[in-house]
Amino acid sequence: MAMELRAEELRQYNGTDPSKPIYVAVKSRIFDVTNGKSFYGPGGPYAMFAGKDASRALAKMTKNEEDITADLQGLSDKEIGVLTDWENKFEAKYPVVGRVVS
Repeated sequence: MAMELRAEELRQYNGTDPSKPIYVAVKSRIFDVTNGKSFYGPGGPYAMFAGKDASRALAKMTKNEEDITADLQGLSDKEIGVLTDWENKFEAKYPVVGRVVS
């Protein structure tokens, strides 16, 4: 059965503890991106997404802290399309291990 984590629980999977996997959520689905540690681990180009739902940032193609959130309100159709492309890339590359719940 897939696990359910609240956003604050997800944060502990941000790559800073080498004994834990690295998770990134997209549209509330949690992906185990540990195999992409060079990207999502500490010092990696996408480390700011680790342990968070990065949906808005992926949709807007930004790494701004304020956009690293699950909030999709106000996104354009084009941005939603970009997010869907990212979601498909994650699905092809990383296992889904659970979902973010409120």
